[in-house]
Amino acid sequence: MKVEVRYYSRGGNTEKLARAIADAAGVPALTVSEPLTEDTDILFLGSAVYAAGVDDEVKKFIQGIDVKVGRVVNFSTAAFIKSTYKTVERLLREKDIPMDPEEFACRGAFAFLHKGRPDEADQKAAAAFAKRILEKTP
Repeated sequence: MKVEVRYYSRGGNTEKLARAIADAAGVPALTVSEPLTEDTDILFLGSAVYAAGVDDEVKKFIQGIDVKVGRVVNFSTAAFIKSTYKTVERLLREKDIPMDPEEFACRGAFAFLHKGRPDEADQKAAAAFAKRILEKTP
């Protein structure tokens, strides 16, 4: 099974989750500046909410996918909105790439809000989430 982890993180919040997920999956956590180069069964894709949407870098990454992706598993951080799931799902739908119905989302530190998040417990939960996703995949 081919697994990839890609993420975009301005302040390091989503990067923390990406590294935890990648460690659990036994693959490197790469930024969205690194395109997928071969067909992938599961793509863990991480982003954060910026101005009520995802960053243009995530949009460009998704638009640039030119290999077969079995499904994308979303993970994200946000200070206010719950997650990036709906936005990412819409972008993937335009490319006919399926999105897993499950996601991992947690609070991310922003200014004085959610200081220290994602914390160690969030990172452990992200790793456990990734393991569960991988275990249920045939």
